[in-house]
Amino acid sequence: MQAHVPGSNAKTNDDFPVTRILAPLLAAWCRLRYGNRHAPHNRRKKLDYRDVDIVKHQRGWDGYFKLDVYELRHKRFDGSQSTVIRREVLERGHAVAVLPYDPVRDEVVLIEQFRPATLSVHRNSSDMPAWLIEIVAGIVEPGETLEDVARRETMEESGCALIGPLEVITPRYYASPGCTSETVQIFYGRVDASKAGGLHGLDEEGEDIRVFTKTSDECFAMLQSGEFCNAPAIMAIQWLMLHRDRLRQEAKENIK
Repeated sequence: MQAHVPGSNAKTNDDFPVTRILAPLLAAWCRLRYGNRHAPHNRRKKLDYRDVDIVKHQRGWDGYFKLDVYELRHKRFDGSQSTVIRREVLERGHAVAVLPYDPVRDEVVLIEQFRPATLSVHRNSSDMPAWLIEIVAGIVEPGETLEDVARRETMEESGCALIGPLEVITPRYYASPGCTSETVQIFYGRVDASKAGGLHGLDEEGEDIRVFTKTSDECFAMLQSGEFCNAPAIMAIQWLMLHRDRLRQEAKENIK
């Protein structure tokens, strides 16, 4: 193949009609054969729920937790349609988590309780605990607001009352979207930690919760050492690392 030099009489392949005819045909065949997998998708239309076609939906289990079985197909990034796939979803509902922090005493109220889902993990990873150190959390019941749940659960699980307005740590996020519909929103709530401690929880729900306090620096050290093994606690303590000084300063100004 000769390069076309300006001012010369040399011809390139583009000068021949056959090339101009075959090039678009070859490109069209490649798109049909391989799709647009390697095309840039930075200008693609944002996919949403309208791009999902539910072929079949049935409830596989209807206990305290609900297990739904879906057969569905969805639009792919290259514009094509997926084959029908089967997915199981644990319908968990929505939850709220709260970081109860006393900015005057610089103490975080933490809870510890047994979690049954840790048992299958422990079989393969003996270093993972079955009793987890957590922040307060609870499920949103019908008719409740997120703030209602935050205040109710903080009292039930820790014995502390939230003081004043709540502050959002994270907006709602998917807890584990590969398998469950649960979403979580985390709040910071100010408490008086001077009397925090003891055993709490609802007997009718089989809860056995140990309540204790740690200073913010102790919590930061626990975070570094891996003692927090659940996402809400990890995110809340990371947030506190960024906002502790502000919260303490605001508390001092309110005392004045």
